[in-house]
Amino acid sequence: MNLRDLEERAETYITDLIRGRRHSKLDLAARSFLFVLSRIYLFFVQWRITLYQQRIFRHRTLGCLVVSVGNITVGGTGKTPVVEVFSRSLARQGRRVAILSRGYRSKRKPLPQAVADLFLKRSRQSPPRVVSDGQRLLLDSEMAGDEPYMLASNLTDVVVLVDKDRVKSGRYAIREFGADTLILDDGFQYLFLKPRMNILLIDSTAPFDNHHPLPRGFLREPIENLRRADFIFLTKSSGGEHLRHLKRFIKRHNHRAEIIECTHRPLYLEDVYSKEKSELSLLKGKKLASICGIAAPESFEKFLRTFGGDIVYQQRFADHHRYSQQELIDFINAAVEHDAELIITTEKDAVRMPMLERRDLSILLMRVEIDILSGHENFNQCISRICLKTMGG
Repeated sequence: MNLRDLEERAETYITDLIRGRRHSKLDLAARSFLFVLSRIYLFFVQWRITLYQQRIFRHRTLGCLVVSVGNITVGGTGKTPVVEVFSRSLARQGRRVAILSRGYRSKRKPLPQAVADLFLKRSRQSPPRVVSDGQRLLLDSEMAGDEPYMLASNLTDVVVLVDKDRVKSGRYAIREFGADTLILDDGFQYLFLKPRMNILLIDSTAPFDNHHPLPRGFLREPIENLRRADFIFLTKSSGGEHLRHLKRFIKRHNHRAEIIECTHRPLYLEDVYSKEKSELSLLKGKKLASICGIAAPESFEKFLRTFGGDIVYQQRFADHHRYSQQELIDFINAAVEHDAELIITTEKDAVRMPMLERRDLSILLMRVEIDILSGHENFNQCISRICLKTMGG
C-alpha cells in the first residue's frame, strides 16, 4: 500500500465520521477529537485572515484582470464547469486567458528533490507546470492533476498552469504567454493574490453541510466570510422556492453580492476510449453500472436515474482517486455479473482511468455543462455583464 492509498483510506474514514456513518465508541471518540481539531483549525484560519486585513501580510496584484472562482466548503460544488465556461467565454471575447491551478493530487516531486528544493529555495525559481500553452496539451492527468488536465483538454485556446504559488504562475503567464486575464481555480482561500472579482460557489443542495469547519465538517472557513464574495453562484439549483431561505441567510452575511442560480445540465455521453458520442436517451431502460471518485457522487447518480437508467451496480471511490487497471477489470467483471449493459462515469473520473485493451462493457462518461437559471440571460451574457462591471465599463 502506497502513501496515496493511505491518504484515501484516511479521507474516507474521516468523511464517514463527519457524515455520521460510524457509531462505535472508538468512532465517537474520534469524532470528538475532530471537533477539538476543528476549533484549533478555525483559530488559525481566522488569525491568517486577520493578518491580511490588518496589512501585516500583504496581498499581491499583477496589473491585469484576476477572477477568483472558489468554494467555502471542501469540494462538490461543481467548480470545474464554472471555471471552464468563464474561461471559454472570456477567450471568445478576445481576452488572453490563463487558468492558475494548484494541481491538487497531481504527481508529487520525489521526496529527496522536494527536500532539496525546500532548503535551497529552488521552488521559487522553478517555472510552473504548463498543462497547456493555449495551443497544445503538454502534460497528462497524473502530472497535471485531473481538473487542470480536464480544463486543458476542453479549452484549446486557454493557457493552463499548475503551481502552488499562484503569484509566480500568474507572472509567468503574463510574461511568457501575454495573458491579460487570470482565472484563479479554487482561489477563494488564496489571499496572497488579490482578485479583482471574487466568485464563490455554494452547493444549493447542501450549502454548508453540518456547519462545522474542517476536520469535523467540510467548511474551509467560517460562514460569515461569505462577505468577501462579489458574486455568489448557487450551483445544482432546481429553481424551487425552497432557496428563498438560503438566499436570506446569505444576504445576512453579504448584502452586496449578487446571487445567481445555476444548474448542471448533462449534454451527452462519450465513450472514454473511442470518443464516440451518444445521446442521453441511450440511458433510458438500460441496466447501468456506475463508477466515480468525486466529492458529491449523489448528484451524478441522480442524473443517471433521471434519464431512465437503472443502476444495478455502483462503486464509489475517494475524491480524485486514480484508478488502476486491476480495479477497472474487477469493476467490469462485477458489472457483468450484475447484468449491467453499460458502465457510466464522470468526465473527471475518465481522465484518471488507464488504458484497457479489452473491455467487455462500454465505459461512457457523462459530459455536463453549467447553465443560468435565475433571470433571462445565458451564461455568456452573465459573464460579460460581470466582467464589464468589474472593469468599470
